[in-house]
Amino acid sequence: MSRFINPAKIGLLALIELYINKTVPTSAIVEVLSFITSHLLDSEWLTSSSDPESRWNRAEKTVSLVISIADFEKVLSPHTAASGIPGRSLWYAFLDRLWKIDSLDALHEFFHSRSSLLAKTKDELRQDAELGIPVPGPEVILLARNSPFGAFVRRCQLEFTRLRFSDVSELWIDFIKYRQTTAAYYRKKTPSFQRLSFDHVLLEGESDWGINTENVASIAYGGMLRDDPNSTLPVSTDDIEKLLEFQIEQMQKYGTRIPLEIQHQFHDLLNDSFMVPSLSHYLSYLDAWRAGDYSTSFDYLHRYFDYTMQNRDRSFYQYALMNLAVLQADFGCYKEAIAAMLETVSTARENRDMVCLNFALNWLFHFGRAHPQVTKELESNSMLGTGKESLAYLRGRAKETGMWTLWSSALMSEAKTGLANGESVATAVEHLVRSSQILVERNMKTMIGGQISISIGLWDRLGISYLSATTCEVFLRCHTRHSNIDDTLKVTCRQSSMLALKGKYDEALGLLENLDENALRTWKPSQYWYKFRGIIKLRKDIHRNNLDGAELLLSQLLQSRNEDLEPDLDVIIDTLHIECLIRRGRLDEAFAKVEGMVANLRDENKDIALRVRLLILKAELLSQCGRPQKGFTIAVRAANVAWRARLPPYLWPAIGAIANILTSLGEFEPAIQLLNAVLPRSLECEVTSTIAKLYSYLGDANMGMAGKMPPKSNKRREFMTKALEAIEKSFNHYSSIEDINKQCEMMAKKATIMKVSGDNVLANDYAAAYLAIRRDAARMEI
Repeated sequence: MSRFINPAKIGLLALIELYINKTVPTSAIVEVLSFITSHLLDSEWLTSSSDPESRWNRAEKTVSLVISIADFEKVLSPHTAASGIPGRSLWYAFLDRLWKIDSLDALHEFFHSRSSLLAKTKDELRQDAELGIPVPGPEVILLARNSPFGAFVRRCQLEFTRLRFSDVSELWIDFIKYRQTTAAYYRKKTPSFQRLSFDHVLLEGESDWGINTENVASIAYGGMLRDDPNSTLPVSTDDIEKLLEFQIEQMQKYGTRIPLEIQHQFHDLLNDSFMVPSLSHYLSYLDAWRAGDYSTSFDYLHRYFDYTMQNRDRSFYQYALMNLAVLQADFGCYKEAIAAMLETVSTARENRDMVCLNFALNWLFHFGRAHPQVTKELESNSMLGTGKESLAYLRGRAKETGMWTLWSSALMSEAKTGLANGESVATAVEHLVRSSQILVERNMKTMIGGQISISIGLWDRLGISYLSATTCEVFLRCHTRHSNIDDTLKVTCRQSSMLALKGKYDEALGLLENLDENALRTWKPSQYWYKFRGIIKLRKDIHRNNLDGAELLLSQLLQSRNEDLEPDLDVIIDTLHIECLIRRGRLDEAFAKVEGMVANLRDENKDIALRVRLLILKAELLSQCGRPQKGFTIAVRAANVAWRARLPPYLWPAIGAIANILTSLGEFEPAIQLLNAVLPRSLECEVTSTIAKLYSYLGDANMGMAGKMPPKSNKRREFMTKALEAIEKSFNHYSSIEDINKQCEMMAKKATIMKVSGDNVLANDYAAAYLAIRRDAARMEI
């Protein structure tokens, strides 16, 4: 097997020659040049596409061109040749050039004559002038030596001269097999074509050797003439290495696995290769890691570094440790991962590898944010300092060394940390803008996903739901093709969560179902996808009062929380678990769970928004227990923290909880004032359950005011009308999210209001509607 040359590259050289000789018609020049260029250049724009499935097209095209000549036929057969026999296709002209290479000597001549395609150097022009050889005219097309085509031709010549005779013979046999599928077509178009025309030596010797010609051919070509099934594919080491590098780059860049079709084709090429590059073990490690096969990935990782590291050479040791730490963290071995990454830091410092050192420190910071309980002891020993100190160090070092990716990542982390701690929103926006400037200036498309994810979270925290949804849509339409599967999946889940909060469960599930199937072959994204899909179904079952189905889903989601549950999903599942306990009437268990979550969040110094959410939930639990006044301090504290941290989506329900407590104390007018102030702003947040709850509180407060008015007075009727309107709006919002219990509660309140106002007909109608909702809920549960 040759290092670089293979039959496909001979075909590309022949096609370049047709272009130089003006055989390619004007109408086909762009298509032909694009075809050649796509197999010579590795530019990213050649692989970028709006469709994630087409990211692997380049690898498919490379494999297809190596194993079959059919790709040349697809490009050339629709066009007519501009010179030669009139009416013949460009495909025939291409085959005619290939079949004229009819001996090993002709193959040498073919490569030797490639110099005529190149523009001559100054020395060659001077020598031609001394010999009287005229300079080529301006109409002659010649390749510049430093152009992509010229560099390819020159390298092919150089690599061919380096081949041993055995390798040249093998290349000649591979070339015969490669073009043999076109023999039937070429025989129809060329009357002089004969059975042994593939080798001019055999054809001329047939008259002298007679029947012994078959024996000579058998000795020269072996099993090839008998279509030996054990014959190998015409692949070069360069093809194997390029495909390996491409697949590794795609897996590391986008986080996906190799499509099965390409994987099978590549394994065929690798099995037919005499040499197996050590990089193939790293590819196998990545694929096993993405597939969730811990033992196999661990084995291939060790095998790769065993092959690549020389004896007593520690120059790559830190990268082996870094890969090992990332692998162990993904499979839940957190203490081992921390130990391996700390050793990475020490080794990188020893080898003065700043790139590896900064990456390891950045990884430790993010790991500490995701798993504070694991790194608590590490931070207490002050080995790496606090989070802010680590970020400041990383940002400074990245700026000094020109590590733009790390610099942008550190700025985004600072913005995210500031928001989580309830610090200045303006400072967080400043960090995001500076990070965005770096991404735009350096064209770092793969990091846009992380940038946009933080922006989405920022708009959510500020209560501007419309901008959050718009940012999701912009990312999915414009930036998905440049982002890895984790960013795409999380933004898609964020968008589906917004739809689910509005009661559009089927649309939310459909959005998840439309994700790329091949991308979901990766273990961690597929687990995240399945769990988030389960969360949407769980929310739907809870609202529809299908508590048996909800508890079954909960048991499945909670059983893996200690293994591989993402922190953001953990909080959502716990919140839904509390809601399920409330609907079952197990308020003591729900209250104990809330208390435990508050204590854990306080110890781990988690996001301040989560703490506010739990305080509001605690106040609402006390209200449901019939002791709302005990939650007054908690609700005021939640409102105070939400106000200082600029968290409108949590400020409005906290104010609503305070209004509900005021209503229970008989202070109806202040409660109405508070609710009228926050309701218009809460509508901007587009959290349907919160809006419905606030309208329900408003209806209760208005009914309380109506109770203070004289019987049959206009004021009493006015407040009862306002209460009915508020309850109606609350019912409509609960209906949009299909919350059966709350619909029944609102319908019962409407019936009570009509009963008090003396309209028994409407009261009976609302009571009948209440029973109908109950029956429909029971039917759906069955």
